[in-house]
Amino acid sequence: MLLNLISYLTSGNQTLVIYGVVTLLLRIPAILLALSVHEAAHGWMANKLGDPTARSLGRITINPLKHLNPIGALSMLLFGIGWANPVPINTRYFKKPKRDMALTAVAGPISNLLQGFIALAVMIITTRLCFGSLSGANSDTLFFFYFASLLEGSVLERIVSILLLLLWIYATLNFSLAIFNLIPVPPFDGSRLAFIFLPDKVYFGLMKYERYTMFIFIALFYFFGSALDFVFSFIIELFFSGFIWILAL
Repeated sequence: MLLNLISYLTSGNQTLVIYGVVTLLLRIPAILLALSVHEAAHGWMANKLGDPTARSLGRITINPLKHLNPIGALSMLLFGIGWANPVPINTRYFKKPKRDMALTAVAGPISNLLQGFIALAVMIITTRLCFGSLSGANSDTLFFFYFASLLEGSVLERIVSILLLLLWIYATLNFSLAIFNLIPVPPFDGSRLAFIFLPDKVYFGLMKYERYTMFIFIALFYFFGSALDFVFSFIIELFFSGFIWILAL
């Protein structure tokens, strides 16, 4: 992602420079809001299950300043993989620690899926109202259609296109965060759900190593990121195609 951005900005091609600047700028609010809602969802669910830690620390909010990890946000912006400051969870407040921790963990990815579907629905409905038929459209063709309208459309079309580009970026970002966090490997949220049926000794033993597995996964992502990107893109395209088909009925 960073290399692509650098190539766009240094290409000398005005269209590519605009493309790089626009996508970079629109990703900033999308990242801040998506990560904030994700962390707030963890805190909200933990509070509902009896743990007031996040609430007492003011973390059940979508204010990005409460969740922002500068390095994680910058990494997400430039490399497509990042993080916010995790919401503190005290499992001693839970009646059933493994079950409640799994529910708290999965609340984050679910919030991302909901955000993604809402953004996608608003984007598709707005596109139909402003530009007409979506016949044959997919995620890529929609993005480049919006970008072309931004470059060549009327003032109103350009304003609408910026909104639609933001919704496109927000939807794809949230879907990526949901898929990424549902990977059943510590410390990702999916591991809390996948390991819920393990014996306590094995469960807590595996969780002790979650900070190390994170570094291992980042290394794997660095070397095999293209394969993961292909899988993520395929799933996201299914979401886009499904919604376009449903809302086109």
